Amino acid sequence: MRFGIFHTPFHLPNTQNPNLALRRDVELVKLYDMLGFDEVWFGEHHSGGCELIVDPLTFIAHVAPQTQRIKLGTGVISLPYHNPLWIAERIIFVDHLTRGRAKYGLGVGALPTDAHMIGMDPTEQRPAFEEAVDVLMHLLRSDEPISIKTDRYTLNDARVMLKPYSELEVLIAAVISPSGPRIAGKHGLALLSIAATMEGGADALAGHWDVVEQRALDFGVLPAGRDSWTLLGPMHIAETREQAMEDVRYGIDAWFDYMQNVSASPQFSPAGETTEDRIAWVVDSGVGVIGTPDEAVRQVRRLQEITAGGFGSYLIMGNEWASHAATRRSVELFAEYVMPVFQNDSTSRLRDSEQWCREQRSELFDRQATALDQAAARHRAEQEVRRASLVG
Repeated sequence: MRFGIFHTPFHLPNTQNPNLALRRDVELVKLYDMLGFDEVWFGEHHSGGCELIVDPLTFIAHVAPQTQRIKLGTGVISLPYHNPLWIAERIIFVDHLTRGRAKYGLGVGALPTDAHMIGMDPTEQRPAFEEAVDVLMHLLRSDEPISIKTDRYTLNDARVMLKPYSELEVLIAAVISPSGPRIAGKHGLALLSIAATMEGGADALAGHWDVVEQRALDFGVLPAGRDSWTLLGPMHIAETREQAMEDVRYGIDAWFDYMQNVSASPQFSPAGETTEDRIAWVVDSGVGVIGTPDEAVRQVRRLQEITAGGFGSYLIMGNEWASHAATRRSVELFAEYVMPVFQNDSTSRLRDSEQWCREQRSELFDRQATALDQAAARHRAEQEVRRASLVG
């Protein structure tokens, strides 16, 4: 299994220095790379005052030279806001610049205020999205030009100049309704389940992949494999549950207030008015983990069961519930104790080697002690011979 961070990023409270916050984002990406996380995703937001990355493709181009191996994803490009021709060109351009290290999540757009600023009614976003995905995938996959006229743009004999550098990894964002899986299946694309652990989202998970496979069959395309399915959920861990709960008091109230009263996204409906109620909602509902590495392991295993066949990647929502230092510690613990459990149990040989040494210790210790005694005896004998020769 792959692991990563869904780095929207939230920066709450929004009274902190935004330039410093963005530079910390860059440093965190470098930390994720060093720790061995497989991927990190960046959002696109234009209002709300706390999710500061307005163009994930630009951010990917910025951090790619500062990292070594981690995949860099758009989580997501809000496709209805853009001309699909320019998005196709920029995707392929970034694919060349990163030599295939980027992944491309596509979505409707999370904030209705973003749509409002460009004169788009939120009810128009989903049909506009499906139409734009059709056009975008044609541009990415076909050498044939495309002409189309919509209410938002006109393309005349449009085509991209460059072919992709790699086999592009494109994912469709899914929440609770089957519309995301339907679009993914239609084009043989992967799925990015944004609300995988939220109320209603978890119940819909198993059915989502059935929709992907059925739609692929309907359109005669090869469906993406479950290994390409990515799930997202909030998580903060520490050495003890008590420490984790203390850590999140730093920022969980600001996050809840933003999600309840500013973002107001229907797919995210966190409940609670007090800090205690909010922590309890996260833990008791199964939405996320505020606890220990063992509890994080159990959450991932629970999602494996819910999906009725498994998935390929789990992303931790980067929600800034805790301070920067506590957040760093949380991802360090995750990399050290959670990831190895699901990645071919990479610590098993270490434990086997230690156990073997324990079992061999008695016999080998005795043999080694005997050999040391014999060496000491030989040394004493040689010394006696040397002294005797000097006296003679």
